[in-house]
Amino acid sequence: MQVHWPEPAHAPGSPIEPGELGSSGSRRALLGFFISGVLVSFLGAILPSWQHHLSSDYTIISLYFLGLIAGLVCSVWISPRLLQSKGLSWTLSFACGLAGAAFLYLAFVSPPWAHWWRVGGLMVVGCAAGILHTAIFYAVSPMYRHDPLATVNLAGILFGLGCFVEALAISFGYSFYNAPTIQVWIAAVPALFGWMYRRTRFDALPASHRPPAGTLRAARRNPGALLLSLLLFFQLGNEWALAGWLALFLSQRLGISPATALWMLALYWLALLVGRVAAQWLLSHVRHGRMLVASVVASMFGCIVLASTNNNFGAVTGVLLVGFAFAPIYPLVVEKIGRRFPYYHPGFNNGIFSFALAAGLLTPCLMGLAATFWGLRMVMAFPLAGSAIVFLLLILIWLEARLGAHARPVEGA
Repeated sequence: MQVHWPEPAHAPGSPIEPGELGSSGSRRALLGFFISGVLVSFLGAILPSWQHHLSSDYTIISLYFLGLIAGLVCSVWISPRLLQSKGLSWTLSFACGLAGAAFLYLAFVSPPWAHWWRVGGLMVVGCAAGILHTAIFYAVSPMYRHDPLATVNLAGILFGLGCFVEALAISFGYSFYNAPTIQVWIAAVPALFGWMYRRTRFDALPASHRPPAGTLRAARRNPGALLLSLLLFFQLGNEWALAGWLALFLSQRLGISPATALWMLALYWLALLVGRVAAQWLLSHVRHGRMLVASVVASMFGCIVLASTNNNFGAVTGVLLVGFAFAPIYPLVVEKIGRRFPYYHPGFNNGIFSFALAAGLLTPCLMGLAATFWGLRMVMAFPLAGSAIVFLLLILIWLEARLGAHARPVEGA
């Protein structure tokens, strides 16, 4: 997953701010997206260590994701109060400390403890991630206004790197350590970042440049903006459907070891990460519409390969194909959305990001219920159907753009 703010169309009163890109506070705050990747991807990687590859009670996994979502949503109301009363340094440090404490708690209540204890711990993980996102969006706003493209790309790379390192570390640790030990080691990562943030000086909360009155209302009434939002919703759902269930699916479906399944999950995150870095170069050489269509078709084919394979080679091929195919879709969609919302406001953009992330995690939550009633094969049906919906939405967006282009001259007549 890549974090992205709207493309910069500098509004009056929102000038480019020279010299802020080198601010140590902004750069250290941006590193928080690495921790964000660790927090949000934790559940999909830890499921085999919690022995869920030996169970067919998939409703428990749905409850885990529901707890994570609930924490993210609650943080939207908690975070602004913490920022206003405590400031950036304390809030960033608190979010990292809360995450570390939640991982330690989850280590203590690992199986055979009842799953309800872990649902509560995951709510705290989600809340810590949401608080962290809010503080980061405010802390890096000067850096964003100085160089939006560099800030966006670095944020996406750091988030993907956190997801990749998390899955890779758990895959290596699975063969040598039990679940509590793995989670204690993970807890040390946000704790170290919390110590760094506590010792970092940040400027006062930056003043936000609000959009002109009526701008957001007009954008919401635009059918194209609604279609783009739906496309973003389904694409995030596709990415997190695989991120949450891939290791479990491969372990139970193909009978491969959990350590190997986790390695393939890390490979999926690596393909997404490398693909998004490569997409930045391709954007200036390939027509965006063609790239979107090719990516969606390739992702559908990759899901079919994963659903039908019966060997490791097919699994690796499907994982790489889906990862590389998913990679350019999100940046391209958000680029289009950025034209509808060309103003940067930390609180507004953090709300969009938090709710979009919660919506993306809703898909793996629903997949647990579907797998309970119709079997584990349904896990691949969700991203396959989601990719088909994304393809349909692309056609509708193209039609809306063509109709809008024909209607504008008539309106001006």
